[in-house]
Amino acid sequence: MSRWYVVRTKPRAEETVLSHLRRQEFEAFLPRFLKTRRHARRVDRVASPLFPGYLFVSFDLDRARWRSIFGTIGSQGLVCNGDRPAAVPEGVVEEIIARQDDTGFVKLCAGQGMQPGQKVEILDGPLAEARGIFECMDSKERVIVLLNLLGRQVRTRIPTGWIQATA
Repeated sequence: MSRWYVVRTKPRAEETVLSHLRRQEFEAFLPRFLKTRRHARRVDRVASPLFPGYLFVSFDLDRARWRSIFGTIGSQGLVCNGDRPAAVPEGVVEEIIARQDDTGFVKLCAGQGMQPGQKVEILDGPLAEARGIFECMDSKERVIVLLNLLGRQVRTRIPTGWIQATA
């Protein structure tokens, strides 16, 4: 039975590893998203790996010749648990694939559909369980939240996955 596994790559070698794995007849998946890049006075959108330095490969651990992945150009090997590859939990890669748009890029939760002024709760990190107000997204796909700390509102940047809208 085929499962998804994680391949670690050399820096900026994800595309190279992807093409070499496909030539070896592995089913490989490199999730990418459109990243906003600002340089000087120009702003453009470029394709970037969702997980820099990693991609996914699917194979049957008992039947596939998976050790060849360690010798693939640009690969640093599989993420392993001991001497055996560690499988990605069921449904994780499928969820990422389902979030792709027509052009093949993963749609990120841009503020999870939140509107400025909406109340939120922080779910993770050092400020877990704190409540604040959603302000906006920044250029690095982080959420800017206003929190009441020490009697005043403080602007805080946190990852999008760490917040949830509240009533």
